[in-house]
Amino acid sequence: MPADRIPATAAIRVLREQGVVFSAHEYAYVEQGGTAASSAALGLDEHAVVKTLIFETDTRDPLIVLMQATARSRAKGLARAIGARSVRPCNPQVAEKHSGYQVGGTSPFGTRRSMPVYLERSVLELERIWINGGRRGLLVGLASSELQRVLSPTLVDVGLPG
Repeated sequence: MPADRIPATAAIRVLREQGVVFSAHEYAYVEQGGTAASSAALGLDEHAVVKTLIFETDTRDPLIVLMQATARSRAKGLARAIGARSVRPCNPQVAEKHSGYQVGGTSPFGTRRSMPVYLERSVLELERIWINGGRRGLLVGLASSELQRVLSPTLVDVGLPG
């Protein structure tokens, strides 16, 4: 997509401000289609798509978890890794309040509220990843090292193969 046609989302603004080299890819959003639909629409390996999940601890503190689309999160393992008694996915309305993004379009870049970011370590084994660009129907492709540089996430090993 030409640079002048890339939607101006908060995530895109952060990527530009941080000097990240990225590509933007629009697709027809499918309700409840998830990463299977986005990767199929764009001809991507779903394993290289990173999902952004908003969780909250037992004390209701929000956090971002980034993991490969084909993996499933282990809430108990995540809680143990971050020193919380428990964690659970936020309901969609709460997730949207914390992130400022509509569920299905959540990006870890440019969130409304600053939240700690936890990155599944295996994501860094991928040279290039695709992650939500801040709205439904928009993925951005970038080097996984740039994700790490911009977000400074805490690395965790809490994913299970999908």
